[in-house]
Amino acid sequence: MRHGKKFNHLSRKKAHRSALLSNMACSLIEHKRINTTVAKAKALRVYVEPLITKSKDDSTHSRRTVFSYLKDKYAVSELFREVAPKIAERPGGYTRIIKTGFRQGDAAEMCMIELVDFNEIYGANTGAKKKRSRRGGAKKKSAVDGAVEVKFLKC
Repeated sequence: MRHGKKFNHLSRKKAHRSALLSNMACSLIEHKRINTTVAKAKALRVYVEPLITKSKDDSTHSRRTVFSYLKDKYAVSELFREVAPKIAERPGGYTRIIKTGFRQGDAAEMCMIELVDFNEIYGANTGAKKKRSRRGGAKKKSAVDGAVEVKFLKC
């Protein structure tokens, strides 16, 4: 029986699936965002978020545990040196999936998965709101009213 075994096999055997997810996780850590299909992105989110949580504790045991999943020492060092300090106060939800449409060849639904704290577009506007201006402001109306009054005074 397969009770409680609900994860996407991605049409691959276990060894192929684990190699795929490991390589995608290394690419995500290295480049901070990758483009892939929605099914692979959802599987990658489940795979990589516990590793990011484990990277908050920089110990030998956690480094070895993460290395057993990623199998790339450069990705592990990037995760512990750059990613972990930036997400230290975040309680979870380290990745964001943004759907980008459908692929031309086979109409697979594509998306971009990225690390949340490394997006410059979303992170820049969170602090201060930009002041909005309107086209027909009060300055123009008062200037026009003053000019009209001057015209009547001259006549």
